[in-house]
Amino acid sequence: MSGPTSVSTGRASPVTLSQPAAVQSGNAGHPRRRRVPLGLFGLVGLLLVLELVPRTGLVSPAYLSPTSEIVRALAGEVGRPSFWIAVWDTVRSWAIGLVIAVVAGAAAGLTLGSIGFLRRLTASLVEFLRPIPSVSLIPLAVLLYGSDIRSKLMLIVYAAFWQVLIQVMYGAHDVDPVAADTARSFRLGRLSLLRYVTWPTVLPYFMTGVRLAASVALILAVTGELVIGAPGLGKEIAIAQSSAAIPLVYAYVVTTGLLGVLVNLGARAVERRILSWHPSVRGEVAA
Repeated sequence: MSGPTSVSTGRASPVTLSQPAAVQSGNAGHPRRRRVPLGLFGLVGLLLVLELVPRTGLVSPAYLSPTSEIVRALAGEVGRPSFWIAVWDTVRSWAIGLVIAVVAGAAAGLTLGSIGFLRRLTASLVEFLRPIPSVSLIPLAVLLYGSDIRSKLMLIVYAAFWQVLIQVMYGAHDVDPVAADTARSFRLGRLSLLRYVTWPTVLPYFMTGVRLAASVALILAVTGELVIGAPGLGKEIAIAQSSAAIPLVYAYVVTTGLLGVLVNLGARAVERRILSWHPSVRGEVAA
């Protein structure tokens, strides 16, 4: 593969994976060492602002709890088994829905991206279905499954599926035709062609789709719990809000944010490991 790799940000037009210029080995570590303290200072500054704003009366504590109260409420919840049960319910539905969406999206994307007739045949259908917001399916999910975990899975799978499908479809369509023709001239079978030609091209797109789908799946998991009332962190937020326990509401919101950070860091770590050979990860510029 030469040049930048085109990918999509989910339901939008494709964008380009950044390929940073190579840096000299002697200076490679310095920017990262400078960024870490600045990031910590920014976080500490934000926490300090959130502590002072309600204390000084700029915002009523009825709407924004000070950082110290949020931390105190979160510390109290961490010691309760119900807190970890809610976290597990959210993580379990996120993981199940993500796996289903990734498998289905990769299979459909490879099929549609590799077979031009099918891609043209389903183009209008894909363009019609993928812009539909997943939250608009909440009434249907409640009608079919009530507050069962299947309601959340319906929302998660629908939202995450398109992230993977579009990425993989673009990747399969981006396979170098010269490489494919060369492989066929050596009489490589369909499976060998998929393994040695198609998959190396699709893999960067696929990993980007998985990373996007992981974040979207978590958003829909919490949203489904919040609106439908399915067990999980979203339901705990709704219960705390109805009880006017403002610090507890923010404590659960912080928990969902920490989960999102962990999901993003984990997805990026897996992506860097699997794509260690790719220029966008190695920091190389294509000649």
